[in-house]
Amino acid sequence: MRCVIARYPFDLTKNGVLDSMKGVTPELITGESVTIGRRRYPVKQVGEVVTRQDRRDFTSGEVVRAMTRLGFTCHEHPEVAPVVSALTPLQTASDLLGRSEPLNE
Repeated sequence: MRCVIARYPFDLTKNGVLDSMKGVTPELITGESVTIGRRRYPVKQVGEVVTRQDRRDFTSGEVVRAMTRLGFTCHEHPEVAPVVSALTPLQTASDLLGRSEPLNE
């Protein structure tokens, strides 16, 4: 598939992207990301590896469009880790029932 990233045309294929990203360790995701294989990469990292251009030369939107057209799943925001509750199961149940203090027996 032909696409334009940072005003330069590229002929990208799904297998070509998979091969390019093979063995590349994903960086910390702080914004948009794309799932390639079983890993999730920042779109700027993928764009840099696939196009061999500096990240400042292209936008994440250009890479997201190209990866979506190739059939990869793109994500807008990083996954947020679930909030771990410091409450005991009894306190959690009491809060869910609307009591401020658990009953002592």
